[in-house]
Amino acid sequence: MTILALDQGTSSSRAILFDDHLRPLHSAARPVTQSYPRPGEVEHNPRELLDGILSSAREVLARVPRGSVAAIGLTNQRETTLLWDRATGEALHPAIVWQDRRTAAACEAVQKAGHEDLIRTRSGLLPDPYFSASKLSWLLDHLPGARARAEAGEICFGTVDSWLIWHLTGGRLHVTDATNAARTALFNIHTQEWDAELCALWRIPMGLLPQVRDSAGDFGVTDPGVLGQALPIRGVAGDQQAAAMGQGCFAPGQVKSTYGTGCFVLLNTGSQAVQSRHRLLTTVASRLKGEVSYALEGAIFVAGAAVQWLRDGPGLIARPDELEALAALADPADGTLLVPAFSGLGAPWWSPDSRGALLGLSARSGRAEIARAVLQSAGYQTRDLIGAMQADWQGSAGMVLRVDGGMANSDAVVQFIADILGAPVDRPDVTEATARGAAWLAAWASDLAPGPQEFARTWAAERRFTPQMSQETREAHCARWQRAVAATLAF
Repeated sequence: MTILALDQGTSSSRAILFDDHLRPLHSAARPVTQSYPRPGEVEHNPRELLDGILSSAREVLARVPRGSVAAIGLTNQRETTLLWDRATGEALHPAIVWQDRRTAAACEAVQKAGHEDLIRTRSGLLPDPYFSASKLSWLLDHLPGARARAEAGEICFGTVDSWLIWHLTGGRLHVTDATNAARTALFNIHTQEWDAELCALWRIPMGLLPQVRDSAGDFGVTDPGVLGQALPIRGVAGDQQAAAMGQGCFAPGQVKSTYGTGCFVLLNTGSQAVQSRHRLLTTVASRLKGEVSYALEGAIFVAGAAVQWLRDGPGLIARPDELEALAALADPADGTLLVPAFSGLGAPWWSPDSRGALLGLSARSGRAEIARAVLQSAGYQTRDLIGAMQADWQGSAGMVLRVDGGMANSDAVVQFIADILGAPVDRPDVTEATARGAAWLAAWASDLAPGPQEFARTWAAERRFTPQMSQETREAHCARWQRAVAATLAF
């Protein structure tokens, strides 16, 4: 039997079939169009997200015999916010993407009013445009009649998982899982329920919200008219939590970093919800059979997105796969640095108004030097997050970072991460960690895969990268980076 993983991300919608050993067999993908209506605003077409997943799924399903797929596991970009009509299933507005910063002023007002402690204590998050609550509040305020319709129970809110499940099941289920609910700033991560006080703070009618379920379990069955057959949906998790599961990070102290459009570092803290002293996030790592595991998380808004910018903005490359070779030509003595705050700075800075900066340019700096700065920016930002995590959690000493995502396929990127951390970095033999995590959830819920600890033992490294940089050089690089970040914040 096979498992179908549906991975709806920021830049693509993908379907991957996994065999009974949870190794990828077939895949298909469709690109996602990013829209930028105004500076700081990022939107997706909800119908394109759905159609991309459905067409990718149909493509891979056509490659295997009918009846050979046991279940579906779903993973998705988190925080991205949608509203749709409960009767028709039609979206009321483009999806407001997690990168969108249009609610920065509203979040600042909430912070100045003294509500940050309440939000942090209950949800583990911060009053920042990144999370769904302010986006949903904005939609209710700006769409004519939306608030009244919400009060009347005529419309639904959901993150991308809820939107997809609604349509996959023919509108029968309005549900989410605990890892996605935990990214809204409306969910109490300790009681595992929607929080009435947080909803009141953001002026959100609670009837809008989906039912919250465990990450492995019953999320309905696909309508036969959608994919041509009725398939049970048995696993759902936000993309970063799914990646942590796919990397086998179930034990406290294990840490992974995914380099996609953004970069997200999760440190498993087990049953302990650690409240950060360094402005990291406390989030749900998983909820399995009612048992909650927590994580410290650091979010970098721009990782792979900087590569896209290099191609689509200044046009210094034609294709992303050109970048590593170009960066290798850079002058070793050149000091160009990129602080890629295109959508503000995430953890541990949380500065939504910051914008990107190239610093340290000389007359000799060119395409190669800027390309190298793009690649290295992911490593510098990772070090900031790992340093904050080590300060927050005593069990983090001696950690080995596990990496995945598109940028992690670059040896140069991963070697620089190891160098700048001064610590080993492991790249797995199955790099589709996010989809693999979703597939495992569905397989485990279907009694087709082992439990968390046994599954974790199937994880294997394709390669370990060890630091090659001297401590003196590392400290000099990091000092320059900190000055670059300070200059960006000051600007």
